[in-house]
Amino acid sequence: MRYFVTGATGFIGKRLVRKLLERKGAVVYFLIRKDSEGKVKALREFCATSAARLVPVFGDLTSKKLGLAAADVKMLKGQIDHFYHLAAIYDLGADEVSQIKVNIDGTRNTIELARAIDVGHFHHVSSIAAAGLYEGVFREDMFNEAENYEHPYFMTKHESEKIVRTECQLPWSVYRPAMVVGDSRTGEMDKIDGPYYFFKLIQRMRQLLPPWLPSIGLEGGRINIVPVDFVVAALATISHQKSIDQKCYHLVDPVGYRVGDVLDIFSKAAHAPKMNLFINAALFGFVPRNVTKALMALAPVRRVRAAIMKDLGLPEDMLTFVNYPTRFDCRDTLVALKGTGVECPNLHDYAWRLWDYWERHLDPDLHIDRSLRGTVGGKVVLITGGSSGIGLAAAHKFAEAGAITLICGRDQHKLDEACAGARARGYQFIAYAVDISEAAGCEAFVQKVTAEHGGVDFLVNNAGRSIRRAIESSYDRFHDYERTMQLNYFGSLRVTTGFLPGMVARQKGHVVNISSIGVLTNAPRFSAYVASKAALDAWTRCASSEFADQGVTFTTINMPLVRTPMIAPTNLYNNVPTLTPEEAADMVAQACIFKPVRIATRLGITGQILHAALPRVAQIAMNTSFRMFPDSTAAKGAKPGDKPVKQQLSAEAVALQQMMRGIHF
Repeated sequence: MRYFVTGATGFIGKRLVRKLLERKGAVVYFLIRKDSEGKVKALREFCATSAARLVPVFGDLTSKKLGLAAADVKMLKGQIDHFYHLAAIYDLGADEVSQIKVNIDGTRNTIELARAIDVGHFHHVSSIAAAGLYEGVFREDMFNEAENYEHPYFMTKHESEKIVRTECQLPWSVYRPAMVVGDSRTGEMDKIDGPYYFFKLIQRMRQLLPPWLPSIGLEGGRINIVPVDFVVAALATISHQKSIDQKCYHLVDPVGYRVGDVLDIFSKAAHAPKMNLFINAALFGFVPRNVTKALMALAPVRRVRAAIMKDLGLPEDMLTFVNYPTRFDCRDTLVALKGTGVECPNLHDYAWRLWDYWERHLDPDLHIDRSLRGTVGGKVVLITGGSSGIGLAAAHKFAEAGAITLICGRDQHKLDEACAGARARGYQFIAYAVDISEAAGCEAFVQKVTAEHGGVDFLVNNAGRSIRRAIESSYDRFHDYERTMQLNYFGSLRVTTGFLPGMVARQKGHVVNISSIGVLTNAPRFSAYVASKAALDAWTRCASSEFADQGVTFTTINMPLVRTPMIAPTNLYNNVPTLTPEEAADMVAQACIFKPVRIATRLGITGQILHAALPRVAQIAMNTSFRMFPDSTAAKGAKPGDKPVKQQLSAEAVALQQMMRGIHF
């Protein structure tokens, strides 16, 4: 038996070729462009066959008679028993011109060649897309009834099948596979398509939510999914049967699932939260089209929609097909496959293989350099307050990753010690002594860094001052508020606004502002500190909006309590669980790598939600903790020479310390 196959190096095509070569004495000729000759060896290795049984024929789908040389046409004439046409663009996002050129004109050129070499039977692999968005059940004997196929992909699939039906004078058969996914036995797939577009969303749900938490899913139309191994086996089996001339076969799952069911099946396969409550996507259809059109005419709406779709990895047209209205009857296919052992497996049984293969091989994040070295290597990173604590730990991480690491601080001696520590580890810091709370000195510092390094690529505003003192102990200490604002807020702004013009000019730059969990929980005894950090948070939100289209991004880290010299004067914290500076530095590194808008602990987010939803309850909870924990001796006005007074905590206070990791008491 001799075969000719177009699209033989594609995902379905190469598996069909291998299946055909299982037949004794089979020889397969396949179309390939001259500039893709390197794929011939790979295909032979995939099929584990010889050059004599798998023969390339050079040509081009977009040329008359596929661009075959006259000698090849003569050689093939009368020799081909079955001609399989699989070559096409299977991409909802492809442009219309390309799809017409390949899917429509390519099919016409293929039929022209098949007629010229007088093949025995022409097999056209179409798609269920040929039915368009037909309302109801689409049978295998239906074609002209197709409707709503204006979309380029649907249109070209319909028109290419029409060419076969009206222009092919040879015996022909048409096969309409459903949405083809990976192999049901191995999960192997070559691209992200169809249900795979939703895998990133499911993955993020798994990362954010515990698996036992019920979640909300989207219920839409029916979606038909088939694994590639079933499509190939069914195609190879049916195409060799008798009495199939001028017939169409739906290679679909006889069961079929709603969109919500499919999402739930894959959520289970991913160990993500189960979708217990579904919102019917048909509800969106009640929104008048003129309203939708008017909304999409607004630039902010379009940008938000595009950003969300891009972030989720969904093509722009995907939402159009959420309410897919067509179901497919496949009774002729079932009759043809009866007794052959070929049947479509149940999605529940192989969904986990598809998910596992995607997460190991196709997840887009696998192909992005998410290492710190890949992010900051060779880049200029400035860390304020980099001579100790979080800043010093972060500086070591950046320098180890190959960044040009600049640190600044007020104490030259500490800066020298930090630089010596870096040299001992085999790298270096570039240190600047400056008090960023002082305007003139900060301005000179920014100018010097700009002159010597051309500005900075990453700015970490870490320098800060924390004061733990109840308001009632601060009536005569207004300077506490002034000092925290000068450093935590105005100092950070002086540095940031100094380097922003350079970032805007280069259309790139990232600013990390170290804030506090206290901003989210409204921690008592930290009114001066929290207010200054809240001011920085608010400014950052405004700046993020203004610079969103200029390549400059911002991350706010609502840092939990970290064991640094800043908290050393408060003996109460000796028994409180805290982060190490190195753990805090990891959060800074993640902020630079992923550039999220905010990084916060679950405890901090819980506090923010509690204050927003139940402010009175939040006040009572924080007031209770405020009364449990006394002011430090320093906050009470003790002098440096005074003997420290040991603070006794109640059992409730000790228990609360351990439960509320990272909260500022």
